[in-house]
Amino acid sequence: MVTTSILLNTPPSIGEKRVIFYNLNWQAYQQIVRAIGENRSAHFTYDRGTLEITMPLEAHEFYRELIGRFIYFLVAEFGLRIKTMGSTRLDREDLDRGAEPDNAYYIQNQPLVAGKTVNLEQDPPPDLVVEIDITHTDIKKLELYASMGVPEFWRFNGRVGRIYQLQGAAYQEVEISPTFGQVPKIKLYEFLTEAQEDEVGAEQSLRQWIRQQKVND
Repeated sequence: MVTTSILLNTPPSIGEKRVIFYNLNWQAYQQIVRAIGENRSAHFTYDRGTLEITMPLEAHEFYRELIGRFIYFLVAEFGLRIKTMGSTRLDREDLDRGAEPDNAYYIQNQPLVAGKTVNLEQDPPPDLVVEIDITHTDIKKLELYASMGVPEFWRFNGRVGRIYQLQGAAYQEVEISPTFGQVPKIKLYEFLTEAQEDEVGAEQSLRQWIRQQKVND
């Protein structure tokens, strides 16, 4: 699979700080979540006994925010609907797994969850999840989100972005997003590169490009 790397002016080497706990059962994980509370910037990821607490740094937050904007601009320009979940915790006790992704969205299934609080025991998982992992993580996130049935997973490490589509029980890397098939992945790289110098200009360029594509179709 060919992937294109983004050439950064100053490629980040540290994007997050992480603390790992092993051999924790579900009840211990939930106790830690309650003890620390919801008013925090750290994200929890729990996978069958392993709890990773991630504390984002500047580079992580830049890419998290800008990739989120990129997705929102695409949704808006293509006339789609969206329910933004942000880092809402996706707990699945039946799988012994839980995660607070960097960004999560309902797009195709937005009508099923619009105007309500999502309950994963009844509602489908988010259609698209995004994770920024610039520094090493011990959690096998492809396996984690595949087990939850998330149809599309984007991952970015500060240089390379990868798009995964759920096929059966596992992810396959693809070059074209199933959600935004008319937008080549290079547009994300171009958007992030331009945003390093001018975020508003990057938005304007992206929106102009999308509108031109719609005219040409």
